[in-house]
Amino acid sequence: MPLGTGDNQECRIDLVAQAWAVLSDAAPLALQSAAMDAADSHLVDRNAGLVKLLAPPLQVQQPSAGYIQAYPPGVRENGGQYAHAAVWALMAQARLHQAGSTHSATGVSRADLAYAYFTYLSPAHRSTATHTGEAYGLEPYAMAGDVYAAPPYTGQGGWSWYTGAAGLMHRAVVESIFGLQQGASHLCFHPCLPSHWPQAEMTLRRDGKTLHFLLLRMRTEDAIAEAARRGHTLLEVGIHLNWTAAPHGRSFLVPVHSPASVFDAVQNAQGAQ
Repeated sequence: MPLGTGDNQECRIDLVAQAWAVLSDAAPLALQSAAMDAADSHLVDRNAGLVKLLAPPLQVQQPSAGYIQAYPPGVRENGGQYAHAAVWALMAQARLHQAGSTHSATGVSRADLAYAYFTYLSPAHRSTATHTGEAYGLEPYAMAGDVYAAPPYTGQGGWSWYTGAAGLMHRAVVESIFGLQQGASHLCFHPCLPSHWPQAEMTLRRDGKTLHFLLLRMRTEDAIAEAARRGHTLLEVGIHLNWTAAPHGRSFLVPVHSPASVFDAVQNAQGAQ
């Protein structure tokens, strides 16, 4: 029997398939949204702060799913939070937000879902949060490869210093939440800031050049005056900047509008290219 089907008693849903339905852009937007809504409904444990790899865990599946079934239920790939897949889920929620599917079927902002997943993955957040810190048991400054999702070890981290997960997490923060997309000579922003962030700041250091970016919740007409007041250059969402030609030390103000306005700005910018 194939894994990840509604007829299964075990492994009825798998996070990798759900997230990559979005990241691959292989499905229509409505189906992408449904895939991540299902993932959020069946794989996210908000009380424990976990995004599980699959559910329900494998125990008696025949034929055996292989080595992951040898792990106890809720441990590592067998239904625990596995860092790579959870980061892909973060990226997928942000991608949907940027594509115009700004809220889940339950009405929650996808930007807020992406940020919530970030806090579930972040060792600093897990270590300091009252409901997860004691159980986590790992360094607050190094990514864990997995977090257990079943009693009596729910919330306990494993395989810390997992550098592959750390590298992917860094990309998720820079590219998915801050929305920085950069190439050999140009960059642009498609931010997905959580609703409680009024602003965000980023410094880009590359090829001996330093550029500063202030992402500020503000309409463009107000941002024009604000940029002038601060001595910043206005850079709108979706507009490409030739960063190689920008003066060293230049500061830019990126106005972040409501989700609908962000989507419109991206579409308009793409149409103008």
